Amino acid sequence: MSDRIFGAVGLFLALFYAWATLQIEESFLSDAVGPKAFPLIIATILGISSAIIALKPDPEPVWPSLARLAEIAAAVVVMILYAQFLPEAGFVTATAVASAYLTWRLGTKPLQSLLVGVLTSVGIYVIFHLALGLSLARGPFGF
Repeated sequence: MSDRIFGAVGLFLALFYAWATLQIEESFLSDAVGPKAFPLIIATILGISSAIIALKPDPEPVWPSLARLAEIAAAVVVMILYAQFLPEAGFVTATAVASAYLTWRLGTKPLQSLLVGVLTSVGIYVIFHLALGLSLARGPFGF
């Protein structure tokens, strides 16, 4: 029963996400794909996945323990804080902190997590900003 509820909620979210995407006004300067393509792909994948979960539920689902649910909730809070602090802290700093925390919670040692966070942040910055020329949030350090 819980899988059907989860699938129905996911299907509702997919429909809402698709509706919200279709509300985006396109500029006459947009590229050939436009700003709606990627969000609509995400909504479609979410909708198909949710429909499969709702139509073919697991006969005996295993729910995570309360401690694991708390860790999932903490990861969600980190992602919300990441979105909030991205404009102020800048892409490189905010991404380094968020990815370091998330990799630490996935089981790496703290020093390794810090290294992975910084390397991930710098790597994404180099690819998306320097190589592809995309605009990323600038923080107090200019990157």
